Amino acid sequence: MIPRKFEYFAPTTVSEAVSLLRKYRDSAKILSGGMSLIPMMKLRVLSPQVIIDINNIKGLNYIKDGGKTVRIGALVRHADIEHSPIIKEKFPMMADAAPHIADMQVRNLGTFLGALAHADPAADWPASALALDAELVAQGTAKRVIKATKFFKGPFETALKPTEMLVEAVLPVPRGEKVGQAYLKFERKAGDYAIVGVASLLTLNRENVIQKAAIALTAVNPFPFRATDAEELLVGQKPSKDLIEQAAKAAAAMADPSSDLRGSAEYKREMAKVFTRRSLNRALERAGVAV
Repeated sequence: MIPRKFEYFAPTTVSEAVSLLRKYRDSAKILSGGMSLIPMMKLRVLSPQVIIDINNIKGLNYIKDGGKTVRIGALVRHADIEHSPIIKEKFPMMADAAPHIADMQVRNLGTFLGALAHADPAADWPASALALDAELVAQGTAKRVIKATKFFKGPFETALKPTEMLVEAVLPVPRGEKVGQAYLKFERKAGDYAIVGVASLLTLNRENVIQKAAIALTAVNPFPFRATDAEELLVGQKPSKDLIEQAAKAAAAMADPSSDLRGSAEYKREMAKVFTRRSLNRALERAGVAV
């Protein structure tokens, strides 16, 4: 199939793109990588009347290390993240995730912020954004900062207004005596959407007491979420096999998966427990803490 007829614009500035969004509102879609939008248009799942292609806007493809934070621009591709020394050093969980997103062609075109804005409930990047406490910068008539924990509202639904576009993500660099991060994805085959994906971040003091825990899951809920019950179990405790198992069970209990071709709801909930456990153990291993 081919898409329905649409009007195409290629603005060269963010302000021009926002003006178009203000003019066409719900009739318009932003195109950055197009790896989700174009297939949905071809299948006529989506039929926007207006496409606003932002690829001609200069200055949006950057990964900037500011010390305490790293800033990622709207045209940073999955492959840019996959090969970035900054990302590998500061955010190992993102370095874990990037090579498992679809295939090389998709990673070379698809964008980090585009994936977040698309908000597919089985996408990989939202888990990392949540676990890292990312702040997402939306540009409308004025700039607005949206915390990742407030951004995802439902399947393909976000806190973005029709007159806004994402221009930047700001990721705080985790601090602590010992820091461990990991993202693990369970998939049917290489490049598939996740059956479950789990991003874990742990910071510990010198005595190996957990000071901060962040656990985010994707694909086992109508939208990605932080497993806050599991996090609360971990904070203030020293890691042990029993504690990690309790946290894994608590994370799985918060999931609300649906049965589909990738498995039954019961199976997915069990895999959420298994992969939360594995993700936490890998994060502890990277923090230099044995359990």
